[in-house]
Amino acid sequence: MENQTVQKPNMPLIGEKAPDFTAITTLGPLTFSEFNKGSWVIMFSHPADFTPVCTTELSAFAVDKDFYATHNTKLIGLSIDSIHSHLAWVNNVREKTGVYMDFPIIADLDMKVANLYGMLHPDASTTAAVRAVFFMDPKGIIRLILYYPLNIGRNMEEIKRILVALQTADEKSVALPVNWHPGDKAIVPPPKPSRK
Repeated sequence: MENQTVQKPNMPLIGEKAPDFTAITTLGPLTFSEFNKGSWVIMFSHPADFTPVCTTELSAFAVDKDFYATHNTKLIGLSIDSIHSHLAWVNNVREKTGVYMDFPIIADLDMKVANLYGMLHPDASTTAAVRAVFFMDPKGIIRLILYYPLNIGRNMEEIKRILVALQTADEKSVALPVNWHPGDKAIVPPPKPSRK
C-alpha cells in the first residue's frame, strides 16, 4: 500500500478579504459576498449533523439570535453533510427542543468551502470540518479566527465578547486589554505626530 500525502489546509488570514463562494444552504442558494455586504458575519463549521456537541452549539447560536441581530451580525453554519441531512436535523431539533436554527447552514458535500477556509485539518479528520469560527466585518475582511478540536464545544460567551470587542475597537479606535468586557476600560493609542 502506497503512502498517501495529505495536503495541509490553505488557511485565510486575519486582515484578508474573506474568500467568496456560492453554495446551497438550508435557506436556499447563497453567494457569500452578497450575504456579508453591510453587516458583520460569524461563519462557523461543525463536524456533523445529529451529533450532541454540534446540536448544543448551533442551538446556542439560534437562542442568541436577537443578540447577534442587535449587533448587525449574521450567522452562517457549515458542515460536510447534505442539504437533506441539514434540513432533517434543523427540523428534528425544532421538534424536540423548540429551538429553530433559522440561519443558513451550508451543505458542503464537495468540501469546497471547507477547503477554501482551511476548516479541514487532516491530522484531526479527513472527512469532518473542525470547529472553526470566522468573524468578518461589513467590508468582508476577516477580523478574527478561532479553531476548536472536534471533541470540544465552543464558548458562546467568548464568541459574543469577541464580537462586541471587535465592534468597540473599531467604533472607538481603541485597543482592549486582557479579559476585557463591555464597560471595562479601553486603551487609547497615543496620537500620531502630525506631518507638516
